[in-house]
Amino acid sequence: MTVTIRVFDPAMCCPTGVCGPSIDPELARVSADLEWLRGQGVAVERFNLSQQPGAFAEALVVQQALQERGVECLPLVLLGDRIVAEGTYPARETLAALAGIVVQKQPAAAPKACCPPKTEGGPKR
Repeated sequence: MTVTIRVFDPAMCCPTGVCGPSIDPELARVSADLEWLRGQGVAVERFNLSQQPGAFAEALVVQQALQERGVECLPLVLLGDRIVAEGTYPARETLAALAGIVVQKQPAAAPKACCPPKTEGGPKR
């Protein structure tokens, strides 16, 4: 079964909001996370209210959320036709879980010693 995650963003100047002189780190993170999901084979669709208002009008659940709660409900994240996040962008781990992907946590690297190990007897001459 193929899942589709759809993200309905508030009005932004470009499709991802990652442009201009001061980039919102949250938008950069979610763009990277969605690109990562695509790389995992997940179908991801992203819509920007200022550039694709028709997509907002066509999705009944999005239209209802906007009518009931206004644009403050954005961003909306849908899994199929069900809202799974509202007003915030989920973390990569949450998006992965929604898509049925298990994320392996990388073990923390052991700290490296700052100095070479001491040897018994001191330096050789």
